[in-house]
Amino acid sequence: MTRDEFMGRLRRGLVGLPTRTAAEIAADYGQHFDDGAADGRTEAEVAEALGDPDRLARELRAEAGARRWDQEQNPAAAAGAIFGLIGLGAIDILILLPIVFPVFGAVIAMLMTGVGVFIAGGFALVVGPFFGGPGGVLAAILFGIGLMGLGLFMIGLMALLTKWLIDATVWYARLHYRVLKPALEPSNNRSQD
Repeated sequence: MTRDEFMGRLRRGLVGLPTRTAAEIAADYGQHFDDGAADGRTEAEVAEALGDPDRLARELRAEAGARRWDQEQNPAAAAGAIFGLIGLGAIDILILLPIVFPVFGAVIAMLMTGVGVFIAGGFALVVGPFFGGPGGVLAAILFGIGLMGLGLFMIGLMALLTKWLIDATVWYARLHYRVLKPALEPSNNRSQD
């Protein structure tokens, strides 16, 4: 594979990363070709040593997504980290999805329930005193405040649990990738023995 073919495939694989990040990565891998040429190696030898540019791009995208999640921890960064890591372990995802979807689904359902309880508490706080229920106006106000507090607690707890689950997913994917990486790479060591 020539330098242009390798770099073209690598750049196509990096589409979606911030332009500056993709340019830095491309420049770094371009430097590998320059160093190889200075050492008297052909472009094909350097490209073979670097590996498959498509797989390399997936790995770099996944690592960039995980680093972004470590730095920003917002919904966009979480999605980027999870989708980047999904690209690395497509087969593993088939095993992980039956576990992950119900857990994330339950957390999202509880988060939405917390929002609903908070809204119901606000409604009870505003409208409750006008209905003259048992305990009077004070009981209606306290009931509304209590429901709003419960809703806030549920929202905060589920937001924290969501963050922990995303951290655990990123940790698992990084660990899994480190364990499987030697098995996925071509066996250069065996050919040298």
